[in-house]
Amino acid sequence: MSVLTRLFRLGAACLAACHLFAVAAAAAAPDFTVTELGRGTPVVLVVGGIQGDEPGGFSAAALLATRYRFSQGTLRIVPNLNFPAIIQRSRGLHGDMNRKFAALSPQDPEYATVRRIQALITEPDVDIILNLHDGSGFYRPTRESAMRNPDRWGQSVIIDQAVCPGVRFGQLETLAQNVTADANRHLLDAEHALHVKNTHTGEGDAEMAKSLTWFALSHGKAAFGLEVSKNFGVAHRAYYHLRMVESFLDRTGVEFERDFPLTPEGITRALGSDVYVGFVNNRVVLPLDNARPMQAGSLPLPRGAENAISSSMPIVAVTTGKNVLQVHYGNNTVTSFRPDWLDTDDGLASVTVEVDGQPREVRFGDMIHAADSFRVASVPGYRVNAIGANKGRDESDITLRRRDFMPRYSVDKAGTTFRVEVYKDKLYAGTFMVRFGAPAVAVTTPLPPTLPAVKGKESDLGW
Repeated sequence: MSVLTRLFRLGAACLAACHLFAVAAAAAAPDFTVTELGRGTPVVLVVGGIQGDEPGGFSAAALLATRYRFSQGTLRIVPNLNFPAIIQRSRGLHGDMNRKFAALSPQDPEYATVRRIQALITEPDVDIILNLHDGSGFYRPTRESAMRNPDRWGQSVIIDQAVCPGVRFGQLETLAQNVTADANRHLLDAEHALHVKNTHTGEGDAEMAKSLTWFALSHGKAAFGLEVSKNFGVAHRAYYHLRMVESFLDRTGVEFERDFPLTPEGITRALGSDVYVGFVNNRVVLPLDNARPMQAGSLPLPRGAENAISSSMPIVAVTTGKNVLQVHYGNNTVTSFRPDWLDTDDGLASVTVEVDGQPREVRFGDMIHAADSFRVASVPGYRVNAIGANKGRDESDITLRRRDFMPRYSVDKAGTTFRVEVYKDKLYAGTFMVRFGAPAVAVTTPLPPTLPAVKGKESDLGW
């Protein structure tokens, strides 16, 4: 069974067990999610996406939430703090959220979000906070060039002061220096070297005094900003973020493992594989790898499905457009479709499908792989509609091959994956997917090589 099939089948149960609530109501702006993994101390809070134009940070945080396991210590991960800004590829839709932690009007549109993350930061058991950013250029202690100088932020660990007395892990400068030394042993290029940048916030930096890390320090928590360069593509940004995060984990006593190689290539595969969005306990599951920008026809959904959305990645959200639902994966709108809201029949959970001559039970929400053909066994009172095959009103007991499908009705751009829907009269029962070809399909969700930096102090020249 492929990983994707396994995720399709077990998605809802797994998400609940891992405390991964990648859910966004389609009718409203999505809120940030919290994933908690591991147990015991220390407790590390990782935050990504406070600024929506910094995909290295929120992509790395999403991988921590989905592709890591922790045997000692606890990670609380917020990969999508400013989710509406992430979707819009904006630094901030209502100003810079990282400047709202000193004082904030209750009328500010982000008031509830800021208060929620402040509550998480000040939980008594939280020991250390890592805030993941992408910054412009390359920080250097002395000026080397326009892109490498003290006013740049990329490739640095940010501290507000050298020491936070009486706080666990309060030797901020020493810890940051050790982390950068660890990361510098794994550089992809010598020019990517990381340094420690001390903003000396308490000595009069009024702007940095409004930041998340200073708020954390002021409440007795060790806190660091991790900045990677916006000169890199997403995979390289996430690579350096994870190098730094793993060093912090090692040095604070957190034990972990991940299921992908820590290389830009491994990160690209991890971000692009097995990504889906599901509706109503994954009764309807739409794979997002290489998805068509606009799905053909309409996608039947049970009434109320817009309020019961899940995903394999916490940076996936669903929003409403004009007569469509739009599926976002981080900064990218991956696909859109017209929903067909239907009343449902819940009397059937699975059907028998003969795949390449071998019968198997297929549940709604599953993905099956057919090298040559499949045939859905008839169920009294139900009919089958294989989208794009056009073999009649009821396509039960009909052997179907890839050549029987019109490519424009495929879910993916490659023309390999098709929906199979089941109905009882006019009532909708459920959907499963058929992918033609070998089970081990290479999947890559398109990620732009770089994203445009939106001007802002950290993004551009610093404070």
